[in-house]
Amino acid sequence: MNFIEELRWRGMLHDMTPGTEEQLQKEMTAGYIGFDPTAASLHIGNLAAIMLLVHLQRAGHKPFALVGGATGMIGDPSGRSTERDYLSEETLRRNQEGIRAQLSRFLDFESGGNAAEMVNNYDWFKEMTFLDFLREAGQHITVNYMVAKDSVKKRLETGLSFMEFSYQLLQGYDFYWLYRNKGVRLQMGGSDQWGNITTGTELIRRKEGREEYQAYALTTPLITKADGTKFGKSAGGNVWLDPAMTSPYQFYQFWLNATDDDCPRLIRVFTLLSREEIEELERQHAEAPHLRILQKAIAQDVTIRVHSQAGYDLAVKASEVLFGKATLETLRSIEAHEFDIIFEGVPQTEITLDELINSKDLTDLLSVASRGEIYTSKGEARRAIAQNAVSINKTKVTDPAAPLTLEWLQDRYVLVSKGKKNHLLKKV
Repeated sequence: MNFIEELRWRGMLHDMTPGTEEQLQKEMTAGYIGFDPTAASLHIGNLAAIMLLVHLQRAGHKPFALVGGATGMIGDPSGRSTERDYLSEETLRRNQEGIRAQLSRFLDFESGGNAAEMVNNYDWFKEMTFLDFLREAGQHITVNYMVAKDSVKKRLETGLSFMEFSYQLLQGYDFYWLYRNKGVRLQMGGSDQWGNITTGTELIRRKEGREEYQAYALTTPLITKADGTKFGKSAGGNVWLDPAMTSPYQFYQFWLNATDDDCPRLIRVFTLLSREEIEELERQHAEAPHLRILQKAIAQDVTIRVHSQAGYDLAVKASEVLFGKATLETLRSIEAHEFDIIFEGVPQTEITLDELINSKDLTDLLSVASRGEIYTSKGEARRAIAQNAVSINKTKVTDPAAPLTLEWLQDRYVLVSKGKKNHLLKKV
């Protein structure tokens, strides 16, 4: 597979230094991307960068993932208007371990000659003194060169600490260390990283004393929505790759809710589907957009790779229960450990066994026993039932005076559907 051509048709190529394509066509090339452990998990914004490494390895080249145990103590100023919060070493170590586990889901670390490798820049910075670093990196890059970078220029008016100013030198030295010790010739990243990456290629050129470049840079476009707004956030904030921070159901729903305008780009960047498969899906989607064929294809591919087949299956089951045509049988199939995941975010009201028993009919249950949290009055509940707008445990009910039955008790809950909305009555 031609790596550059693959990126081109997927819309994943923003810029590259001269000679990059020729180098990649000439021989197996080692390339890397850095990930600063500023959070316990990577998010889907990072996933676009991870996919660069995935395609690099699929093309027969060798990917390196750098976890920035050292640079994470500073934080990259690129794309920010304020300084990042300082993280403790303990927090950084915990974050590093989470990121290591996530990256292993995407890259093959046992494929022989082009097996992926993971490195931590703290390993080569921990014994280096400040004076050592000035000699190794500081004397080769001028202040004029550093100030000319967009990531620095944009912060000069609002203020930039020396700590953040030095970040591009640290990242540049990372590239030099990997070049000398691991044979890495290529650094990749988002388009906002161009300045930091090319500082690395320049440092290598100057330290090696050569006129021609022996190291290369490549960037991918930042992912934005069709309306120009930032991609990768939901109503609750970042969409994380860690299931404890964003459940498989929430993750699946994020992709399922993508707009038709965004899908052509998302399916090319985030899935491994071929060009032929994508174009066929686009044809089917154009014929029946209400079926959301593209959204479902993206959600399936990405959820399985991030959360496993079991995570995807749970997400689909949750979607059917909450929004689809699930039956009482589907509801009864929910395992205890799946329960909280599926109903996370669904309005819930706890009732006692006495309150349940003392409800003389369905109207009482939905108004009095629920303390008005489902329907504010008996009259409102009665009208909704009469209008065929209420389901109990995925079964329509039409009689406001229907007596309560033990069959409604699914272990410890009753699922009430108000039209297309759901409410959970939890029995204490």
